[in-house]
Amino acid sequence: MGIKYTNKINKIRTFALSLVFIGIVVMYVGIFFRTSPLVMSLTMLLGFLFVIGSTVVYFWIGMLSTKTVQVTCPSCSKKTKMLGRVDACMHCDEPLTLDPSLEGKEFDEKYNKKQVKS
Repeated sequence: MGIKYTNKINKIRTFALSLVFIGIVVMYVGIFFRTSPLVMSLTMLLGFLFVIGSTVVYFWIGMLSTKTVQVTCPSCSKKTKMLGRVDACMHCDEPLTLDPSLEGKEFDEKYNKKQVKS
């Protein structure tokens, strides 16, 4: 079994979802400090900031995904959004590229960086 690649948009969405859960856990920890209003307030505020950060990341990736290129995956025949020169299918994680010079080469996300030559 080869290396499993994941779509960049899905990675960012997973990060935003983890921020929500981290924020909830941090706020929950604040309940244990009911005797210290300052510590409880700080943990509640920090947890709230994590949730707000998640909202910002979700908004950003939503705006970014409107500028992506939609392609049909040759492996699963479903429409997927590509971000950058190389990406993975959102459904089957098949490595994809829009750059003809990268076809047949080993999949590497470093190709998305501007200074990396093919």
